[in-house]
Amino acid sequence: MGKILIKLNICAFVKKVTVFAKPQDSEKIEKTLGEFVYYREIVEDAVKYVAYVPDELTDEIVNKLRNSVDLRFKESSIAVESQDFVISSALKRMDKKKKIGKPPVEKLISSAKKYSRIDPLYLLLTTIAGLIAMTGLFLNNVAIIIGAMLLSPLLGPIYSFAINIAVGRAEDAGRSVGNILISLFSVMLISFLLTFLLSVFFPLQLTPEIILRFDTNPIYLIMAFLLGFAAVLALYKRISESIAGIAIAAALLPPAVVVGISAYLYPQEFMKPLIMTMENLLGLMAGALVAIPVLKIGPRYYYEREKAKKYLIRVAISLFLLLLLISLLAVML
Repeated sequence: MGKILIKLNICAFVKKVTVFAKPQDSEKIEKTLGEFVYYREIVEDAVKYVAYVPDELTDEIVNKLRNSVDLRFKESSIAVESQDFVISSALKRMDKKKKIGKPPVEKLISSAKKYSRIDPLYLLLTTIAGLIAMTGLFLNNVAIIIGAMLLSPLLGPIYSFAINIAVGRAEDAGRSVGNILISLFSVMLISFLLTFLLSVFFPLQLTPEIILRFDTNPIYLIMAFLLGFAAVLALYKRISESIAGIAIAAALLPPAVVVGISAYLYPQEFMKPLIMTMENLLGLMAGALVAIPVLKIGPRYYYEREKAKKYLIRVAISLFLLLLLISLLAVML
């Protein structure tokens, strides 16, 4: 038997790991499980282990178990299940030690999945945020613009793009990019239409906050790159999504709104905010991609890691070329 549960201490965010293996693998399995709560039993010609592992350490432990169990035998397997909670004094003590590992890759994929498809409510929320930002831009009111950034959910697709590339899911990564492009286009379109309608009843002028988005300074590209890196790092370390999301929205939402405004009021200059928007978007994506190898995010199995690595290199080269092209356009303007 493994460790015995003595005190009624509830631990949340725990995974149940079940291992079936040949008896000769027992020593290596028990060494891997170490201080974790587990029990062992003999099942016909195999040995069964059931262990309870903190969520943050699951990925690390499963990878070690794969090296401890000879999976060539049909009796051998490793299964992972989520638990609502586990009552365990041993896990409670482990939690107090704050031994923190990286989140399981399955959890990262799950958190990114919802952003790899078009969500009408997400699109509506982004559009509303764009209208609020437009109000702030015309009133030259920074507080209103910041309020729009708080509402805008533009971080999710950037994060989803990076995670899906990291695990070799090119189609889901493409959908994430499509998601944010559609969102930005909807903001530009609604800004253009509303500017047209408002101009019928009110004289509209370009305010300093609007003119500021005509500046295609290369420093914005560096800022976007750092923001993309920091956003993935923040979500990976479970820092509040709203904090990272504000920074992402600051780089994308106001310039996208200004594209729509300038397309009607100042059409000869509308390319400048459009280039700024695309430059910031590409910078965010590039920064998010750089965070992947730094945080060592990737698939669990070696053959999947090779595939994901190829995707990552191809996308990185494509982003570099697009950034080079957009930077040249910015200089020409």
